[in-house]
Amino acid sequence: MNVVSPATADLRYTSEVERSTAHLYDKVKKVIPEVEWPVFAPLIHRINQLKKQKNAVILGHNYMTPEIFHCVADITGDSLALARAAAKTDADIIVMAGVHFMAETSKIMNPSKKVLVPDMGAGCTLAEAITAEDVRKLKAQYPGVPVVTYVNTSADVKAESDICCTSANAAQIVEGLGTPRVIMLPDEYLALNTAKLVKCEVITWKGRCVVHEQFSPADIRGLRETNPGVVVLAHPECSPEVVAECDYTGSTAGMIDYVAKNKPPKVVLVTECSMSDNVAADFPELDFVKPCNMCPFMKKIELSNILHALETETHEVHIDPVISAKARVSVERMINGWKYGT
Repeated sequence: MNVVSPATADLRYTSEVERSTAHLYDKVKKVIPEVEWPVFAPLIHRINQLKKQKNAVILGHNYMTPEIFHCVADITGDSLALARAAAKTDADIIVMAGVHFMAETSKIMNPSKKVLVPDMGAGCTLAEAITAEDVRKLKAQYPGVPVVTYVNTSADVKAESDICCTSANAAQIVEGLGTPRVIMLPDEYLALNTAKLVKCEVITWKGRCVVHEQFSPADIRGLRETNPGVVVLAHPECSPEVVAECDYTGSTAGMIDYVAKNKPPKVVLVTECSMSDNVAADFPELDFVKPCNMCPFMKKIELSNILHALETETHEVHIDPVISAKARVSVERMINGWKYGT
């Protein structure tokens, strides 16, 4: 549900707003109908004003809708890119246009900053699939086996882990540990797909992404039948059976790089559907086929609640300093490179 503050209620699509946002609409006109722009533009205009006034930065994940991703986000990317950006920013306020664990990661990486999440209900099925107690039990069951934890987890879980990974660097992280076995949490499919790329044994957990687990091999075959010549790119949170049906598998950043380098005339991104809109805005000459599975949590982030968060500085993320310090070690190891036992 949209959050409307008194200031938001007074917003109008004036000639000044139209002029100041025209260059932004030119960027997204392929994916946002002209009739919708007068609704978005006043919010975008006000958000961009407030960012300057408050020395705030908005980090936008690749799954944000185009009016957020292209029009108010200052830094965009996958979880790894946003974690790095959070660590380096000199802004006073970080607004995470993404889900809660991403805001936690920003706070972990830059604890002196005020980190805001526009909707506290923007969760993640992967983050909710495992607890710190679960990790402690696994470590007791497999003593001495390093724990590689996907960034799509809570700060408590990161604090119990040896090192984090993203879908972009999972195989590199696992292989780089140099151990015969690793525990990889919590995404079962990412772990199974990673296991095919590394030489060690990978112990998995039964976490699943609510978006990617919906895709089936039959879906991919159907896409090919109805769109001859389409190039199919899949996220490694999809099942190994789905991955086997696709032409390329990679993180959101990896899929964007593939499109940029190869320019397939017709392409489908087997992932959260807003990403197709965002990439299509950058490559208007390409034909993007959209199998639209939406993340209900990512879609909780809207222009209206981003504006509300900036205006009121509410929904601030707080993490116990002891937990944050331990979690920071696992994230920094991911960013800086680390071998188990050193």
